[in-house]
Amino acid sequence: MTSKDPEYKNELSDSDIAAAHFRPASRRRFSRLWLLLGAVLILGAATFFFGIQPRLDSRADLKKETATHNVTSVSVTKPKTTSASQELILPGNLQAFSDTPIYARTTGYLKRWHADIGKKVKAGELLAEIDAPELDDQLQQAKADHATAEANYHFAQSTAARWEALLKTDSVSKQEADEKRNDMAARKAVLEAARYNVLRLEKLQAFKRLYAPFDGVITARNVDVGMLIDAGSAPAKEMFHIASTKRLRVFVNVPQSYARDVGPGMTAELTLAEFPGQHFKGTFARSSQSIDAVTRTLRSEVDVENATGELLPGSYAQVHLKLSSEHAALIVPVNTLLFRPEGVMVAVLQGDRAVLTPVKLGRDYGSEVEVVSGLNATDSVILNPSDSLVSGAQVRVVQEPVKTEPAKPGPAQQAPAAPEKKS
Repeated sequence: MTSKDPEYKNELSDSDIAAAHFRPASRRRFSRLWLLLGAVLILGAATFFFGIQPRLDSRADLKKETATHNVTSVSVTKPKTTSASQELILPGNLQAFSDTPIYARTTGYLKRWHADIGKKVKAGELLAEIDAPELDDQLQQAKADHATAEANYHFAQSTAARWEALLKTDSVSKQEADEKRNDMAARKAVLEAARYNVLRLEKLQAFKRLYAPFDGVITARNVDVGMLIDAGSAPAKEMFHIASTKRLRVFVNVPQSYARDVGPGMTAELTLAEFPGQHFKGTFARSSQSIDAVTRTLRSEVDVENATGELLPGSYAQVHLKLSSEHAALIVPVNTLLFRPEGVMVAVLQGDRAVLTPVKLGRDYGSEVEVVSGLNATDSVILNPSDSLVSGAQVRVVQEPVKTEPAKPGPAQQAPAAPEKKS
């Protein structure tokens, strides 16, 4: 049967017709399958990118943050270096080099005074006169008693001489001659007593005139003309007060930690609020050579020349003492210290590790402290270290070390004011 056969043509046409109907349906099922598969893939991708991936990222971030928090963040600083020469500032009180009250030794009435407050006087200058008529009469009576005693002594002396001559010729007994000699000796003693009584009253009479004991200035006058001066009253009344102000004493209390750094001959400078910008030269003169058990300070004296009289006794001043040490000191803030059972330590940064280093402390400046040993000037010291910090722990620096200039002596090294004691 050939293709030209009508029957064959009819059969092929039926197959073609069936295939023509089958192909579109198969293609439609295949397309739906791919569409479903694509939808599943898209849904899976959406679930991964919007659901699983954020969780994975969050978990990774959490691990990273946890690892970050396991490393302690710290700030560090560099120790400050002080120069070998330091300045210690202490409060001081100015006092006159010589300061004394003047009292009367004679009872009477004030006749006149010659010096008022503020007057500069010389040694031996007359200050006041006292009128004491009763004392004058006592002196005259004592002189009369002295004359009587002198006459009695001369009579007893001549009598004893006669009895000695009579004794040689056995005209009188030895007992009688001894009695005359003893009477002469007694009269001589009475004469001496009368003479010393006259001298005593003469000295008291000399006290009617009051003189300046040294060069100085009168700082107080507590009497006036006509006032009764009672030398025997208690308490005695101060008539004048005189102070020598050509040189002043300045008493300061040096803290115990500086006691070995001060000594006679050291230079010192004074500054006063009423003289801004001015410095007055002084010299460390002496110290008590003992530490006060109450204030833990060394009582010391600085002498200052005051020929011009600018400085007034009783003034408050700040005393600048120039200290010197064998080597420069290192100073760190107090918040770098760790107090452990092994002693005082600081945490030093070495790479990314904290190393605990024992140190020996020196002077305490309040917010800062001196380190004597155990630390180098190039070390980076951790600020505010945790009490739980252990040596070798990993740390992270959040602030780079700041290079500081050498500390200048000044108010940062000003010692606290110690309680003043009256000299």
